[in-house]
Amino acid sequence: MPDGPIAAKIREKLTAALQPTRLELDDDSWRHAGHHHEGGMDAKPGGESHFNLVIVSAEFEGQGRVQRQRTVNGLLRDELAGPVHALSIKALTPSELEAQG
Repeated sequence: MPDGPIAAKIREKLTAALQPTRLELDDDSWRHAGHHHEGGMDAKPGGESHFNLVIVSAEFEGQGRVQRQRTVNGLLRDELAGPVHALSIKALTPSELEAQG
């Protein structure tokens, strides 16, 4: 399934700022169908309200887990204030990904 407009914007912002070597963004909204969120929005397939993110970037070198999440959240401030209700973040450096096998 191609990215919707919110996912495309997320990819664009993260790519421009962090030059990731890997970026996986999965719309997980369908798993939250029927849940009401701020503004009365119902999650639905393709609803672009819940995402799982795996991002690998050398920009994370020297940052702890919390700082990496703050970096991503800061870049996506507008999306998190509006249409995106939840974002699960797994942020790694290239060496951490390599160590995982």
